[in-house]
Amino acid sequence: MLEYRHGTGYGAGGAWVLRLNELKLPLSHSPEDLAAAVRGRLKLGEQEPRHLRVVKRSVDARRKDAIQLVYGLELEFDPATERQLLQRFRRDPHLQPAPDTAYQVVARFPEAAGSGLPRPVVVGAGPCGYFCALVLAQMGLRPLLLERGKPVKQRTADTFGFWRGSAPFNPESNVQFGEGGAGTFSDGKLYSQVRDPGHRGRKVLEELVAAGANPDILWLHRPHIGTFKLATVVRGLRAQIERLGGEIQFESRVERLELESEPCPPAPGDQGGVRPRRRVRGVTLADGRFIAAEQVVLAVGHSARDTFTMLRDVGVAMEAKPFSVGVRIEHPQDLIDRARWGACAGHPLLGSAEYKLVHHASNGRCVYSFCMCPGGLVVGATSEEGRVVTNGMSQHTRNERNANSGIVVNIEPDDVAPYGEGPGDPLAGMAFQRHWERRAYELGGCSYAAPAQRLDDFLAGRASAQLGGVAPSYAPGVTPTDLAPCLPPYVVEALREALPAFGRQISGYALEDALLTGVETRTSSPVRLPRTAELESVTIEGLYPAGEGAGYAGGILSAGIDGIRVAEAVALNLRRRWSPGEPAGSVCGPA
Repeated sequence: MLEYRHGTGYGAGGAWVLRLNELKLPLSHSPEDLAAAVRGRLKLGEQEPRHLRVVKRSVDARRKDAIQLVYGLELEFDPATERQLLQRFRRDPHLQPAPDTAYQVVARFPEAAGSGLPRPVVVGAGPCGYFCALVLAQMGLRPLLLERGKPVKQRTADTFGFWRGSAPFNPESNVQFGEGGAGTFSDGKLYSQVRDPGHRGRKVLEELVAAGANPDILWLHRPHIGTFKLATVVRGLRAQIERLGGEIQFESRVERLELESEPCPPAPGDQGGVRPRRRVRGVTLADGRFIAAEQVVLAVGHSARDTFTMLRDVGVAMEAKPFSVGVRIEHPQDLIDRARWGACAGHPLLGSAEYKLVHHASNGRCVYSFCMCPGGLVVGATSEEGRVVTNGMSQHTRNERNANSGIVVNIEPDDVAPYGEGPGDPLAGMAFQRHWERRAYELGGCSYAAPAQRLDDFLAGRASAQLGGVAPSYAPGVTPTDLAPCLPPYVVEALREALPAFGRQISGYALEDALLTGVETRTSSPVRLPRTAELESVTIEGLYPAGEGAGYAGGILSAGIDGIRVAEAVALNLRRRWSPGEPAGSVCGPA
């Protein structure tokens, strides 16, 4: 049987563990205050739990004069006390048996090396590819991971060299391409709204901690890692994969997906009219090497435009999907802190404040904040020559002087259709992105400087001749100008309506000197690669589109979760072929 084991739900002493949620304390409190609050909440008198563990901490700032920390705790008692508490508080939704959130790979392919079992190939060393390869390696499947860019140390040198003007732009080693993927140069946010009944997200967080991330990501409500820490973590993931028999090859760009010439025979139960699928037989790299493979995972990220073109040309099903474009906005971080925390701004337990904003414009567009980076930097994120793309990043300390965020507007497939090569071109969104990125490059002076504009000038429709009190953080530099020519008119219209509305939600947000920098175009993939119930491409057997580039994730955590799901699917399919008479079992069942 092939299965993944969840934890037992027992504490160190053999008793069931309780989860106590929504325990609120003042911002300034001691560990003794926390223990006393538990005793008081559960009416324990002087009795102490055997073990107490913080599993979640968030901030309730609805009253700025009385900010509270909100805890979720796991508590362990002796069995008799446990039963008494559950009976006494049986109607209390905030005291329950602790959910079982562990995820452990227990099934392996112990004879894989000598059995002739084909080696899975994973393309792309971002969070999706790395977690897919890690789980495959933990099952003994010795995956081969191919990454077009460089290891993170060399990639960091290339990227910072480009930002500082000491090195030329490298199309194969930059913010988008290289070990760790696009998330390596970001705030490193580790939260997601995806449903996760299999607790794969917990698996991602625990593996990140094992690879060097701060343990607080396991319990903070909105955890993040930060750019420099992420560089350490991805090296740790690489070492774990290699220790388990996996192999990682850098500077190995997949030039072509190689397919069997004949369609696959129909599977049992296929209905008439179903389009016959072809089968993967391997990949050819840019240096001419052919690598045979029957299972290929595509975790290429949202910016592998040459790869998307190749996939379309060989017949991989894909379709245009919505995404968003806009600008980066910068404010002084202390302005955001005061607006969010009031007199408590600067408290060490609060850190740099974040925000999340949404406005539904009168022209039908949705304007929202995206990838908000407290105490961060705006950075150059292009992956192609002659284009300007912006993104945001923060270090773990989030201690830079400015806050920045994308302020973006939704783009639908109908909007991008005129930019395609013909009717129904699934890559029309990619052409749309390229068009506006090229305009931004030209407005910035054709030097990779980004076009920038003061907020009051943008709202008034006049070009900025100079910048104000908010110093730009964007590297390689900015050019004061008018941003309107590098965005579609309906995007400009929606932004001009939304930004004053945001100023009514956050005091000071409509600051005249707030700085807009363009353009933000890589919010998500402009395409989706449809999958079967077994997570294979609907047109290519043995091909597994995965992660953000394939349209199934939107950040580090969700990409890692999808990578694990795909690893499970690959393992099940290999099990069926390796041991056809043996039932495959559940991939996410209890122990």
